[in-house]
Amino acid sequence: MREKIQNIIEKHAHLSEKMADPEIFNDQQKLTAIAKEHSSMEGVVSVGKDYISVLQDIDDDRLILDGDDSELKQIAQEELIELESRKSVLEEELKVLLLPRDPNDNKNLILEIRAGTGGDEAALFAADLFRVYTRYAERKNWKYKVMDSSETGIGGIKEAIVSIQGKGAFGMLKYESGVHRVQRVPKTETSGRVHTSAATIAVLPEAEDVDIDVNDSDLKIDTYRASGAGGQHVNKTESAIRITHIPTGLVVTCQDESSQHKNRAAALKVLKSRLLAAEQEKVAAERAAERRSLVSTGDRSAKIRTYNFSQGRVTDHRINFTSYRLNEVLDGDITEIIEKLKIAEQQEIMASDIS
Repeated sequence: MREKIQNIIEKHAHLSEKMADPEIFNDQQKLTAIAKEHSSMEGVVSVGKDYISVLQDIDDDRLILDGDDSELKQIAQEELIELESRKSVLEEELKVLLLPRDPNDNKNLILEIRAGTGGDEAALFAADLFRVYTRYAERKNWKYKVMDSSETGIGGIKEAIVSIQGKGAFGMLKYESGVHRVQRVPKTETSGRVHTSAATIAVLPEAEDVDIDVNDSDLKIDTYRASGAGGQHVNKTESAIRITHIPTGLVVTCQDESSQHKNRAAALKVLKSRLLAAEQEKVAAERAAERRSLVSTGDRSAKIRTYNFSQGRVTDHRINFTSYRLNEVLDGDITEIIEKLKIAEQQEIMASDIS
């Protein structure tokens, strides 16, 4: 591992020199690509430098043990115990840091929330999940924007599409894709019976132009009048956009922007992200066929989590983790769940590498 870490540290230093090169500095495309690679290595380099330093200290102390000075040998022996322990800790950290990275982890994302089975109660639960993720975004100082939404008259959401922008946004929320189930007594229930409803979450990496190529000839674009709140232009201007991707049959609508041009751009962004996600799901399915995937299979039809109000608990079924902090979770405090999912996936990848 020592040689591997040393090579990474040297490559990181070389990238630093390249970023300072005037020729590259003036080429924004090249500079951005190099800066992204440089930034992705910083965690490994930081821990790696500590690791190399510890290895050097171990080598020095072992040289002392080969000497004749009994007092120095005793000091070196005591130091070696601490250094070997520190070395083990750093090696475990590096194993995790060196795991294969999802190239989409640092991307922005498109979040799609849809009410499932359960009628009005499912729509109310979808609205609860909308709050969970927008509050989480606020906690992370990320920006979010509602691109399209369909609401019910009692405060529920049939469907919402949200753009979330922030460093590492997709990498943090990618585990949320799937079916979320709620068990609670609906406000409209007079007999106090617990109902089970569901909503589906899809988390898509925001596609960039280099990720997916869409031909204009493959698109059917329709305009129509927006509905709902939004001012006088709503009923007079055909600003809403519906884009149909003919080869796949995917349909995207957007009406929340103020102009047809902005709605078209937003709808195209969602369409490209869905197409990119579809390609990645094929890869994930092939990977899952080779090994059992514990966390992020890309299967949006899988039931991943249950929110039980009567017991005040949230259970993630993929890792059999239960938290009794339901109120905090509903306020967007989902960091603990996400961290445990990340650890579970890391352990699975490490186990598959060993086998």
